Amino acid sequence: MLTKQIKWLEKSQRPILLTVTACILLSWYYLVFEMAMNMSPVLQWDAFDIFMLFVMWAIMMAGMMLPSAIPVIMLVSKMNKQRQTRRAPYTHAFYFIVGYLLVWMLYCAVITFTQYWLHRFSLLTPMMVSAMPGFSALLLIVAGIYQWTGFKQRCLQYCRSPLSLFSTKWKEGITGAINLGFLHGQYCLGCCWVLMALLFVAGVMSLKWILALTILVLIEKIMPMGDQFSRIVGVCLVLLGFGVLL
Repeated sequence: MLTKQIKWLEKSQRPILLTVTACILLSWYYLVFEMAMNMSPVLQWDAFDIFMLFVMWAIMMAGMMLPSAIPVIMLVSKMNKQRQTRRAPYTHAFYFIVGYLLVWMLYCAVITFTQYWLHRFSLLTPMMVSAMPGFSALLLIVAGIYQWTGFKQRCLQYCRSPLSLFSTKWKEGITGAINLGFLHGQYCLGCCWVLMALLFVAGVMSLKWILALTILVLIEKIMPMGDQFSRIVGVCLVLLGFGVLL
């Protein structure tokens, strides 16, 4: 477990932890106090509305995914500190974070235009909530089944235990650090992208739904038996999907 691997923080590691924590707090400040004002119901979409929608998704993904990424980020920082002590080449963990977030920004671009077309086909209301029970049920059932797939579980395993990935894909320099973060972000995306799409069910701007998914991802990725928990969640999502149909 990552939480067991990182038992204490050296003084040199505290700035990166404080920086990531500040980003998380600022993201949640936006979600709680600013999101509703900046994203009012839209009937006719223009370029500015689409851009603001992307900004909302980007801040939302930062607030939801960075908490579960903290152990990995601190592990990268610790490994770099050890390399620095040995006078080996090292790169600041900041570049790893850049690569990690880049993956989610690309996802935000895709989900933004997906949401735009869902509005065009009247599958979402102007309040960004699913307009059809059948669509909600489909998302829930697909997400539940995905929790049990080998691809999901393999991605989750790399998220929970990234040392094997780091030992084989570690490269020196800024580009290497960004690439490593981008690669780890891809596994994180493979693990969680369907769960994030569930925001279309209860409402993209539903704080309760956003918080619930954030906690779910945290448990999956850093808590003991998180992989088994993800399968239990899958069963619950499928049952909930059929419940919506009925």
